[in-house]
Amino acid sequence: MSKSRHVSETPATQFLRRHGVTFGEHPYDYVEHGGTGESARQLGVDEHHVVKTLVMEDEHAKPLIVLMHGDRTVSTKNLARQIGAKRVEPCKPEVANRHSGYLIGGTSPFGTRKQMPVYVESTILEMDQIWLNGGRRGFLVSIEPKVLTELLAAKAVQCASVD
Repeated sequence: MSKSRHVSETPATQFLRRHGVTFGEHPYDYVEHGGTGESARQLGVDEHHVVKTLVMEDEHAKPLIVLMHGDRTVSTKNLARQIGAKRVEPCKPEVANRHSGYLIGGTSPFGTRKQMPVYVESTILEMDQIWLNGGRRGFLVSIEPKVLTELLAAKAVQCASVD
């Protein structure tokens, strides 16, 4: 399932190790604009179990992280309503990089440069295991979803829409 390649530490894996989280390491060949469909295909997992990390901002340009199933999109209207914002929109790539410390395509919710509120699609928390970015393009980690609420204080929301 995962290739046996050594992956050097990232801020995300350092964060997970520091907090004693058991996780799997899953390197794959990064493909520009391949998205979660490409990583899921290479790793042989259901894209619904691959979670994307999206850096967004509210109407005051305050950043936040949204964790969403790979095969779903975020309804920013529903998200804004649930978190008490007037509007939510994706950050520009350079702004997202500044907030998270990660490149687009390699953004992890763990070990971010700036502390940001984290919101997670509620159905992600019902899964046994999820795959999400480990802090580098071409590298996912597998964890139990409870880690999101226990370590990141992620708040459950319902804002998924089908691509």
